[in-house]
Amino acid sequence: MDIRGFIRTSLVDWDGEVVSTIFAPGCNFDCGFCYNHALVHHPETLKQISEETVLDYLKNNSDFVDGICISGGEATLQKDLYAFCRKVKEIGLKVKLDTNGSNPAILKKLIKDKLVDYVAMDVKAPLSAEEYEKVIGVKNNYLLDNVKESIRTLLNSDVDYEFRTTVVPTLHTEAKIKEMARSLAGCKKYVLQKFQPENAYDEKLRKERIQSDEEMGGLVKIIKKDVPNARWRGK
Repeated sequence: MDIRGFIRTSLVDWDGEVVSTIFAPGCNFDCGFCYNHALVHHPETLKQISEETVLDYLKNNSDFVDGICISGGEATLQKDLYAFCRKVKEIGLKVKLDTNGSNPAILKKLIKDKLVDYVAMDVKAPLSAEEYEKVIGVKNNYLLDNVKESIRTLLNSDVDYEFRTTVVPTLHTEAKIKEMARSLAGCKKYVLQKFQPENAYDEKLRKERIQSDEEMGGLVKIIKKDVPNARWRGK
């Protein structure tokens, strides 16, 4: 796998687990609020880390580390993702995948072959072409179709998962959050994430205000009717 970032120990990337986190470059979305935009637009500026470095660390620390979080960019674009997950499972550790849901085929295969233990899937906007394109910066209908298929896959699977939305005030109104929650009704977990504007790819969004804890709590209260296990996270 092409790995361009490696956090050896993280307590925040998987609730309740101590993990290592890796970052894969490239993405088929172009979200203005992305904070990992160097991975997307200029991965060549980031040091490449070998698989062996990561796997050796996991082997040597398997008594302390519970698993690995594979993030990005969009890790499902990596042709070696499946093989890498298998290597981690052979060590006896858990695998969490962060994804935008654009590649349901690999998601299904990982779940079917029990190579992933937890999936955190971003839901960027209400599930219409117009709304999704506005947020992801890409006009391509099949991407939204794939996102919907990935949502269905997770809803009907036995793998642990969460859906999550980074709430940008100028993009995600209360009405839109409600609509998104209705489309995820019955899901195991839906997390609203507080937007951190300082590192956004779109410079205009760096001037965006940060929501208060009270605002985030209010949004969660509104959507609990459709998703009882809704919550928010962020600074």
